[in-house]
Amino acid sequence: MQHKKDAPQRSDAQRNRERILGVALAELTRCADVPLSVIAKKAGVGQGTFYRNFPNREALVLEVYRYEMQQVVDSAAQLLDGREPDQALREWMDRLAEFAMAKAGLADAIRQATSVAGTPAKPGNARVTAAAELLLRANEEAGTIRPGVTADDFFLAIGGLWQIDPSGEWQPRANRLLNLVMDGLRAGAPGR
Repeated sequence: MQHKKDAPQRSDAQRNRERILGVALAELTRCADVPLSVIAKKAGVGQGTFYRNFPNREALVLEVYRYEMQQVVDSAAQLLDGREPDQALREWMDRLAEFAMAKAGLADAIRQATSVAGTPAKPGNARVTAAAELLLRANEEAGTIRPGVTADDFFLAIGGLWQIDPSGEWQPRANRLLNLVMDGLRAGAPGR
């Protein structure tokens, strides 16, 4: 008999899962030790539904991290579909900043989850790097950024995001930093 894990989820089950992930992100960012029952209650699901989706804390924490990272990755192509390449890149940088702040808030929970024996390591950054490359190449082809900028260059340039305190008013500071980076990327662009 085929295992149901690979079967597509019903839409209500998918909504429940996404609601759990959203609540878990907010709650685990505030407190790494938040009881799972609190997350289930705030998500409006029963314990059975919760544990069917996430059998333990480690599974939940790593899925929140993976889910948020995937949202950043997916948004790169979505933004390119509806915007000019430079606008898509700048908006993606905002989404990346939101992920960075969530990741900083989740750091304790991720550290606890990955320290448990037998727990898989947190997902790598290869997909985020590929999303950045997609946006950078689209901008290079459009002539909206200087040629030759690599994803490594880009992530070094925005490295200051990880120095911003996520518990304070981080948005204005991140916005200013990302505008400076975008201005630097545009300097020397052939289409300008």
